[in-house]
Amino acid sequence: MGLTLAEKIIARAARRDSVSPGEIVTCAVDLAMMHDSGGPRRVKPILERLNAKVWDIEKVVVVTDHYVPAVDAESAAILDLTRKWCAKNGVGNFYDMQGICHVVLPERGHLRPGMFVVGGDSHSPTGGAFGCFMFGVGATDMAGVLVTGEIWIRVPGTIRIDINGTLADGVSAKDIILHLCGRLGMGGGAYQVVQYTGDTIVGLSMTERMTLTNMAAELGAQAGLIAPDETTAANIRDAGGSPGDLSVWHGDADASYRATHAVDATQLGPHVAAPHSPANSAPVADHAGQAIQQAYIGACTGAKLEDLHMAARVLKGRGVASGVRLLIAPASTRITATAAADGTLSALTEAGAILMPTGCGACAGFGAGVLAEDEVCISSTARNFKGRMGAPSSRVYLASPYTVAASAIVGRIADPRDLLDGNT
Repeated sequence: MGLTLAEKIIARAARRDSVSPGEIVTCAVDLAMMHDSGGPRRVKPILERLNAKVWDIEKVVVVTDHYVPAVDAESAAILDLTRKWCAKNGVGNFYDMQGICHVVLPERGHLRPGMFVVGGDSHSPTGGAFGCFMFGVGATDMAGVLVTGEIWIRVPGTIRIDINGTLADGVSAKDIILHLCGRLGMGGGAYQVVQYTGDTIVGLSMTERMTLTNMAAELGAQAGLIAPDETTAANIRDAGGSPGDLSVWHGDADASYRATHAVDATQLGPHVAAPHSPANSAPVADHAGQAIQQAYIGACTGAKLEDLHMAARVLKGRGVASGVRLLIAPASTRITATAAADGTLSALTEAGAILMPTGCGACAGFGAGVLAEDEVCISSTARNFKGRMGAPSSRVYLASPYTVAASAIVGRIADPRDLLDGNT
C-alpha cells in the first residue's frame, strides 16, 4: 500500500521508510513558530524551571501579531517580554509588528514542501498550502519542542476533498471552505489530515490555497495539505526560499484515504456562516437582508492582498452605507505597502473603509474593532464563536471579502454578484 503525502512527510521526520495511521512516532521538527500571545510569555517560565536552552535557535520563528500595537499597559508588557526574550536568546527570525504569523511565515520564505512544522496557534495548518505538514500545539508541547527539537504524534489518516470546476465570479476559496464546514461539520475532519485535490485547486493562487488549509482547523483537522506544484515553487522563490524537489512530495497512486468528498465548484455560490459556528453555513440568500452595524475585513484568513483586491472590486466607486463601519486590517505590512502602491487602499478608503493596524486585532477580540452588546458584524475571519469578537450578545456572520464588502455597501448581508457586473 502506498503512502499519502502526510504519511510521507511524517515518515521522513520520524526517520522511517513508512508510517501507518494510528502509529505513535517521534518526529524531528524542522521549524517552530510562536507568537506573542502563546509564545515567550508561556514558554519562558517552563524553560527557566527546567534550566533548559533552545535546541536550535535558527529553527525558531517568533512573530508579534496578537497584542500589536499595544493598547494598554498589559499588552505593552507582553510585547516587551517577547522582545527581550528574543533578544536574549538570539532569535534572528523575529518579526515584530510585521504581520500575522501565518502570513509572515511564507512571506519571508520559511516554508517549503516536505517540512514538518509546529506552530503555537490553532490556524497553523495554513502552512499546508506549501506542502508542509504543519499543525498547532499548546505552550507545554512547544516548550518540549524548544528543548528537544522533537515531538510525538499519532499518525493521522487523510480525508481527500476533490474539488473540480471553475469558480464563478464573486465566489472564492472562502466560499468553498464555508460550504465544507456546513456540509461536514466542525468535526468532519477531526484529528485527521484534510488534503485538497482537483483541478480547482490547481487553478487557485497561493493565497486562496492558504484560506483552505487555514480553515481546515474549522473542520477539526490536525493539518490541511495541498500537494506542491509550480505555483507553489514560484511563490517560494519569490519569497527568497528554495522549493526543492517537488516530485517527492505527492501521495502515491495507491495510497489509502479515510474518505473522499467531491465538490463541484461550478455549482458553488457565495456562502455565509451564521452565529455562532462556521458550521452554520448556507448560501448567502439564506441570510440576505440581515442588518449589520460592522463589516470587518481582516485576519490571516481574510486580509491577504488578494482578499483586499476582492473587496476593492466591489467597493470601487461606491460608498459604505450610513450607520455601517467597514474596518480593514491588512494581514501584513508588506500587503499594506503593496495595496497602497497598486491603488487598492485608495479604492477602499475612498469608499469609506477605515484602515486598521496590521495584526490579529478584532478577530481574536484584541484591540480596536471589537463589538458592543447586540451588535451584528459580517467578517472575513475564520471563526464566529460567541463572544470571540466582543460582547457575548454580539453576533458575527462569516463570509468572503466579496460578500463582506457588498454587505457594507448595502447595509445588510448581500450577494456580491449583484454588484460585480461590469465592475472589473
